Amino acid sequence: MERVLPSPFLFRWSFPARFVPELPKRLGDMTGWPAECVLPAAGQLDESSPPFATWSVAWNENGIAVAVQVRGKRQPLHADAQTPTRSDGFDVWIDTRGTQNVHRATRFCHRFCVLPRGTGRKEAKPVVIPIPFANAKETVSAKTPPECLVESDIRDDSYDLAVWIPADALFGFDPEANPRLGFYLVVRDAELGEQFLTVGREFPIEFDPSLWQMLELVKKV
Repeated sequence: MERVLPSPFLFRWSFPARFVPELPKRLGDMTGWPAECVLPAAGQLDESSPPFATWSVAWNENGIAVAVQVRGKRQPLHADAQTPTRSDGFDVWIDTRGTQNVHRATRFCHRFCVLPRGTGRKEAKPVVIPIPFANAKETVSAKTPPECLVESDIRDDSYDLAVWIPADALFGFDPEANPRLGFYLVVRDAELGEQFLTVGREFPIEFDPSLWQMLELVKKV
């Protein structure tokens, strides 16, 4: 009997985000992050092949860090800051209120597109680009403050990419009052495809916060 809905859709997921007080120092040194920062690839439940990316999340009172490690590449990166949502890299969605009963983004919802390169001399430096929601109920200005940091390490067959999103870029970020955030993550690669935190593009993940999962800001292990 053919399954009507993908397995990840049948669950409401909650992932712990570990407290790392040293961030954003050594942002790109992902080997120094606690092993507990790695999130599972729940979207691979229905896939026969192993995931090509590993992702990690950490936080402290000053912001949130997300890191991705992509392995198994044979072709060069495809990254263009002019078309960020069609470039190699990852997108992260954050709802600082964790409201999962609405279907359009509120002013507490944010989306950032992170590319391993695309700016600076010869467009060799990594870049983070805020993406506005086209059908949001209410919006705040989509801008990247100077404190938003991104680091990448590109090799012939792989790359590491990490972003630090400061509290100033996350309207409503208040870990004490709201330690449960809406969260979603997608890694894109022109060669390897897309890897989703849970469900894929058969659902309107780009603008529907009810499809995002929960991120628990854990201060003590």
